[in-house]
Amino acid sequence: MTENIDTHKILHLMEHWIEHNESHIKSFNEWSIKIKQAGYEEVAEKILEAAEKMKECTQKLQQAKDII
Repeated sequence: MTENIDTHKILHLMEHWIEHNESHIKSFNEWSIKIKQAGYEEVAEKILEAAEKMKECTQKLQQAKDII
């Protein structure tokens, strides 16, 4: 049995993924500050890099959503 995929389903998924990513970005940024303050500057830097990659992913998802 295959799932019925339509515009509504795709838009719903895109919105969910974008919201999910934005939540992670916020968390990454908040925790990078705490981690840096704890003396783990290099770790904090990598977490900020991950947040930037997540932003790129979110932009691609938004572009895909805009196509629909």
